[in-house]
Amino acid sequence: MSTRARPAAHSRGGVDDAERNVVAILMTDVEPAVRLNAALEAEGVETVTISPMDDVRGEIRRARPTIVVLTGALLDGANTALVRQLLWDNVPVLGFTDVSDPTLLDRLREIGYADTWSKPVHLEEVVDAIRRRLERRRLAELTGLVGESAGIREVLVKVEQIAPVTSTVLIEGESGTGKELVARAIHRLSPRRGKPFIAVNVGALPETLLESELFGHEKGAFTGAAERRLGRFELADTGTLFLDEIGEIPPSTQVKLLRVLEEREVTRVGGSQSIPIDVRVVAATNRPLREHVEEGGFRADLFYRLNVLSVYLPPLRERRDDIPLLVRRFVTEFSRMHDREFQGISADALSLLVEYGWPGNVRELRNLVESMVVLAHGREIVADDIPRAIRDGGGRRLLPVHVGPVLQGAERAQGRELEFIVRSLVELKLQVEELRRRMDVETRVVQMAPGAPMSNGWVGEVRHPASLGGGGYEDMSVAAASGGHRGIEPREQAVPQPVITLDASMTMADIERVAILAALRDSAGNRRKAAERLGIGERTLYRKLREYEGGEEGEGDSTLEET
Repeated sequence: MSTRARPAAHSRGGVDDAERNVVAILMTDVEPAVRLNAALEAEGVETVTISPMDDVRGEIRRARPTIVVLTGALLDGANTALVRQLLWDNVPVLGFTDVSDPTLLDRLREIGYADTWSKPVHLEEVVDAIRRRLERRRLAELTGLVGESAGIREVLVKVEQIAPVTSTVLIEGESGTGKELVARAIHRLSPRRGKPFIAVNVGALPETLLESELFGHEKGAFTGAAERRLGRFELADTGTLFLDEIGEIPPSTQVKLLRVLEEREVTRVGGSQSIPIDVRVVAATNRPLREHVEEGGFRADLFYRLNVLSVYLPPLRERRDDIPLLVRRFVTEFSRMHDREFQGISADALSLLVEYGWPGNVRELRNLVESMVVLAHGREIVADDIPRAIRDGGGRRLLPVHVGPVLQGAERAQGRELEFIVRSLVELKLQVEELRRRMDVETRVVQMAPGAPMSNGWVGEVRHPASLGGGGYEDMSVAAASGGHRGIEPREQAVPQPVITLDASMTMADIERVAILAALRDSAGNRRKAAERLGIGERTLYRKLREYEGGEEGEGDSTLEET
């Protein structure tokens, strides 16, 4: 059975291949797959349908899909291996389940499925979810921001909303969260995208040179000014000027910056002529600028002028679910850069990374992953490879707790006491959250123990002994004991032996069909090899496949016999 490509009903002619969005649908369960394919085509989404009896991995490599949808057999060993492989390619996998069981859904989430729906599926809901994912993917590629957390989704939506206008933007976030990425994305999505983007770290410039750098200077304006120099505002004319660490700008320069923003004119140092400019200003700060205003260190009128539109970038500790995605992204980057083979990260090591506070945010994580890829060449990264400061959870004590604005003058001593109390309360809150998390983990381990009863008619799984590590309840208990994280496997893995999942409601014809499909999948669609593995003749196999294609179940012939 060959792969069938379904072009979009309203294709975008001339679209670059890098911008091409394709949804690959595996025809494991034909009826919902056909309905979903038709619904997506009607929405103008390009689709590719793939038979599970073909070489699925090869067809996916050729189709290069943006999203993959599995319509059944989600716990099959080949499918779970496919999901983990696609995680490395940043391709989300969606799945349709036969039952709605919380334990099953937790298990699928641990394996790596991005979204699941129980049958019968509501196509409108699935199509809407796919369209949202395609849009987030487009924005993520433009911004360079990686993540599926609610905080990152909100940032992506805001970037798209504020990009088309010319109002000033204030980006707030801790160091290392990606503020410049957001500023560049705003410029790239704006009507000014073909114009200059000039970035200035005002905190890194000495006060004596800051005004000259921003506004320019005339020849002879000060000692050493041998010639006229254009400032960053003039260089960014008709484009975007990014002012990083705006909270560090000295008060004398704040006054002049406010005037430039209000008048849309700049006067060079040592000059008298006002030069009109057309610049969109995007500013960023790593400290709460409103509190800085309350302290008296930043002008309120300048703050209001900059804060017309605002974007908040959450720190990494507020989006821990994104850490495995970031680790995979950085492992791919540094393995290629340093020509190092990656053999995976253990569940314990990944749990340490997820639970750490990351005061340096994404920048700190990126540097750590680079060192692990280089130093753990050719072997799995384990907990002992993680620096002691991270193993000890040192980042949890570096949370910013600032209470200065409410204290003045003679109250400074009491202020230090109050700050100590607030820090202690924050530390206590973190300890309570950690205790609650561990109690939840222990409960999950008990519930998923091998002897625990199973619900919703599940009888069990018949699997090859070599594939027991590929997603069984034993692995889930280990993952739960490691904080709910499975670890990260190497990019290239052998396809496990076929796994057949039995349900109490399945007929012998159903079991026969599942066995045939598993044999075909394991033999990469080679029917002769599949027939040999099943112990039947090729003519019998061809007849069964014709019955499946025609929607017949073969009620009078439900056993596999040699003909």
